[in-house]
Amino acid sequence: MSSGLHDTVSCAALWSRRIAIAALPLALAACSASRPLPPPTAMPYAAAPVPVLPVLPSLPNISEPSNDARYGAASVADEPYPVRPVNLQKIDPRFLKQTVPNTTGEPAGTIVIDPHERHLYLVQDDGTAIRYGVGVGREGFAWSGQAYVRRKLEWPDWHPPAEMVARDPKARPYASGMPGGPSNPLGARSMALWQGDKDTLFRIHGTIEPYSIGKAVSSGCIRMLNQDVIDLYSRVTIGTRVVVRS
Repeated sequence: MSSGLHDTVSCAALWSRRIAIAALPLALAACSASRPLPPPTAMPYAAAPVPVLPVLPSLPNISEPSNDARYGAASVADEPYPVRPVNLQKIDPRFLKQTVPNTTGEPAGTIVIDPHERHLYLVQDDGTAIRYGVGVGREGFAWSGQAYVRRKLEWPDWHPPAEMVARDPKARPYASGMPGGPSNPLGARSMALWQGDKDTLFRIHGTIEPYSIGKAVSSGCIRMLNQDVIDLYSRVTIGTRVVVRS
């Protein structure tokens, strides 16, 4: 090859190399550059969860009977003996049955008798107590302490203790006992209070003298309106603890 031709070939090769080197940055730039991203699309947010409230069954509107109904003749119509309606005009409303907060400090199922307030409480398991008015023992015949219900009787016979027969002329004709009925001083129900294996001779019972409720007139026993003692009797079991406050 002649010298001129060699120079021409060398020159062409040199230019080809220079062009390739000049194009290399563009190629590298194409690898490293990102394509333009599409504008961001807002993601839909989930709606805040709506709380699901439980569907409660509708409860019947249960209300306590009125005092007129509770102490009227219809409330005790199925008794074997007539129970006289109570004239509410002659009874202090404080001594009628009602549900109150339990302030006795005693557990559910306990009977608490407060002779000073003339109230008997049956403690419930929901923080309340059923309160009844009572008549209590007059001075000299009061009793206090703890006992339990040992015996329950419907329309009980009355057997006055010998001490009562000796001091009370009205009790003497019944020294051998008086059968249960509408004239019996123990009324429609009786619950005997015992301590251990000893009968205290004290009773929670009804009365044929409803207007003595709220007073201290008995010979130590706790007397209740017949309608109330029937209600209490239905709620109390043998072995129920009884606390009589001093």
